[in-house]
Parts: sequence; structure tokens; C-alpha cells
Amino acid sequence: MKVVVTGANGFFAQHLCIYLAGKGFDCYAVSRGARRIPPVEGIHYTNLELTDFSSVNTYLTDVQPDVIVHVAAMSKPDECHHHRDACILHNATATGNLAEAAKKGSSHFIYLSTDFIFGENGPHAEEDQPDPLNFYGESKLMGEKLVRQHAGTYTIVRPVFIYGTQWGGMRPGFIQWVQQNLQAGNTIKVVSDQLRTPTYANDICKGIEQIMVQKKQGVYHLAGKDILSPYSMALTVARVLGLNESLIVEVNSDSFPEPVRRSRKSGLKIDKAIRELNYRPLSFEEGVRKSFVV
Repeated sequence: MKVVVTGANGFFAQHLCIYLAGKGFDCYAVSRGARRIPPVEGIHYTNLELTDFSSVNTYLTDVQPDVIVHVAAMSKPDECHHHRDACILHNATATGNLAEAAKKGSSHFIYLSTDFIFGENGPHAEEDQPDPLNFYGESKLMGEKLVRQHAGTYTIVRPVFIYGTQWGGMRPGFIQWVQQNLQAGNTIKVVSDQLRTPTYANDICKGIEQIMVQKKQGVYHLAGKDILSPYSMALTVARVLGLNESLIVEVNSDSFPEPVRRSRKSGLKIDKAIRELNYRPLSFEEGVRKSFVV
């Protein structure tokens, strides 16, 4: 099976490419700039600008993938808030064009969305009413609507707060930020009044594999099973790695004024994925141990 993965230099897409190649899939990784994915057999990298639709169509016509997993996005809420035209171009327009190209090539289109399409009162089920609190969430919801309008065979996957192993060429994620600061003896302030269902990267990879193999369509939430605050997550990282928990200072969201609004109680329900995909996510502590190979 030929699988195109967009945004392949990013954190999660690197995990996905390496996972799929390890499972014997022929992985065609596309992203902007030089390759940052480790040299793994079965991954074919191409520097491709997704907003150059002529180049994208030519590439997909040449490759003729069975599946396209669209991970690439402008994903920083503050950046999306300040650069709305660019955000719409990357998160909506490019998604719609890719969906159309997938339909022309009879490819299964899998779109990685986000819990940010919802508002408060999580965790949310797949059929809950979207109510984005910021422009990033709005742009990803636009993307979902365009997928429904233009793709033939499609699946929308929504994760939350992805974490996992970091290697060269990746920006540190939240758990690595905690690790690095505590190892350096730095005090860190972490909010306790926001709730999430943090998701181990490899769990999402397994869920996407099942969606591809079973040819599942519709919407699936692939998230963790624990509902935690960032403060609780930081304490878990410290405990697993044997670092000084007293350096972690509990604060509330008011300590960090931000230009965009974020949900206090977010997260996603995963009952459907458990039932239909045999989705079995790790606990957050187990995921942290695997992320750091402890």
C-alpha cells in the first residue's frame, strides 16, 4: 500500500512515517525544506510546497497513492490569530485542494484535525457540536468541512496534545521541555486549571493503521485515556525520570495572558475508536516511560 504523509518534517508526521515504514507500508513523505526524518528504509522524501497546487497534483498523479494522510498544518494558535490569511491558505484551502486531488486519484483521504474545533465542557464525542474558541480551531473546522465536500473516501481523525519520543531535527515537546528545565535546575510554572486527554504519538499511529487497513470512514477520536492538567503531566514526567518535583510551581491560566482563548476543559472521548478500531491507548505514565525509554 502506498501512503503519502504530508507535513513529514513535523513531530507527529515523523513518528507516523517511521511507524508505517516499519509495518511494511510504502511511505511517501512530503514537507517543505530538507529532509529531517531519520534515514529509514521504506520512506521516500520529497520537498513539496502544498500551496503550490499544480506541483501537488503532478506529484500525486505520479505517485498514485492508495492513502493520503494529511498532517501538515499551521498549528500554533497565536500564529494563526495574527496571520489569518496564511492560516486559511494552509489549513483550509490546501486541505480542500488535497481532498479534491485524492478523489480524482481514488485515494483514501485521512485528515488530521484537532480537539480545538470544540469549545468548553470536554471531553467531547465525535458527534458533539463544534464550537471553536480561536481562529486556529475555526481554520481546522473549515478544513473538516472542505474534506466532507470534496473528498470521496475520507476519514477525519482528531487527536489531543500529542507527545512522544524526540530525536534530532524535532522541536522539544511539552514533556521534553519539562525534562530539560528540571534537569537544569530551573523552576517552571505549569497550569492546573486546564484539562486535556494527552495522546501518545504511537497510539495515534496504530489507530491510523487500523483506519487504513479496515478502510474505515467518518470521524474518529484518537486520544489518550487519562484526563489530566498540564501540571499533573509535569509531575508525572518528574516522577518517572526521578527529577525534582518541587521545581514545578502550580499556577492558573491567568498567569499566562494569551492573545487567543483556549478551553479550560477540553479532551476527547475515545469509545468509538475502542469499539471499532480496537484502540488501546497507553496511560500517560506508560507513554512518558516509552517516550524516554525508562
